[in-house]
Amino acid sequence: MSESPVYRLGMLGGGPGSLIGETHRIAARIAGSFQLVGGAFSSDFSVTQQFGRQLRLESQRLYDTVETLISQELRLPLEQRMQVVSVVTPNVHHFPMSKALVEAGFHVICEKPMTMSVEEAEALAATVLKQGVVFALAHTYTGYPMIRQMRAMVRDGMIGEIRKIDSRYYQDWLNPVLRESSNRGPVWRLDPRVVGLSCCTADIGVHAFNLFEYVSGLTIDQVLAETHTLTADNGLDVDASILVRASNGSKGVICASQIATGEENDVSLALYGQKGALKWSHRSPDSLTFLPEDAPEQTLTAGQAYLHAETRAASRLPQGHPEGMYGAMANIYGGVAQALDGTGPSDAVPGVQAGVRGMRFITAVLASQASGQVWVPLG
Repeated sequence: MSESPVYRLGMLGGGPGSLIGETHRIAARIAGSFQLVGGAFSSDFSVTQQFGRQLRLESQRLYDTVETLISQELRLPLEQRMQVVSVVTPNVHHFPMSKALVEAGFHVICEKPMTMSVEEAEALAATVLKQGVVFALAHTYTGYPMIRQMRAMVRDGMIGEIRKIDSRYYQDWLNPVLRESSNRGPVWRLDPRVVGLSCCTADIGVHAFNLFEYVSGLTIDQVLAETHTLTADNGLDVDASILVRASNGSKGVICASQIATGEENDVSLALYGQKGALKWSHRSPDSLTFLPEDAPEQTLTAGQAYLHAETRAASRLPQGHPEGMYGAMANIYGGVAQALDGTGPSDAVPGVQAGVRGMRFITAVLASQASGQVWVPLG
């Protein structure tokens, strides 16, 4: 039996102190199919050089810009150059970096939101299609085994036609930041020049939206949203309550907040169908609650033989051993590796079209708020 290939990985952003950068690096190692060989980890080249030494990377594979990375890597023999590049920068860089990489023939793993506008998202999607590369969007929560079990059970008709969905993502980390304007300087997520038109909806609301569509198999057609900036001198949303209408006629709600006092990182998803319901929470990510209409409540847990095959494939530890967020992100990387070597399902990992859908959602939410809380189609 031949060994699975190991793909050479580069990274843009994710330097010292970056939680998401470290999450991606750990996930790549857990996935077992990637070796980090270089990158541009900071806009300050001296920081990239120092950080690269800490990561024990070769100095000649450390770059000051994405343009330098592309030009230098393309000069290397095919068997040495980077194959996949992760973009883990602030939002403003996602589109130009990803587009340049795709045009040069690199496969890309990009943080969300994918771009700053729908127009950019559509342009990037067209470029990905033209170049024929693998593009993955880092919607981490889709990598949890029990989210994939939830998706499989919906697909298999175990709860019948979906009638209502409740998707939520609550945090409180912006409360202290917004109390004093002097605290906001280092917080790039409140700077529209860096983050775009939205803070909360683009940062975490898009995760709740993606889980809604990824698990249910439905698309959201319309939204009616009310967003909140909390303070008069803050121009970006930090809270959003969104009614949605789905493609099968069902209704739902998406709620996202970064000022939900006391909440650490509470993601939850509940689907109510004709024959039963399914409920999942990030607080207990290795379990899934199944509520059949005509039987007692059941709790399914990760790592068990009775789970769907794609769920079992997403678990690396036996039952009773929690895996957590690193393992979920590792399943994103594993899905990219499977797409590259043709051994896995093509829809397991959110791709460039999920990025387009996400930007349509963010834009529609903001349009609904600006128009006085009216129904707005996603287009």
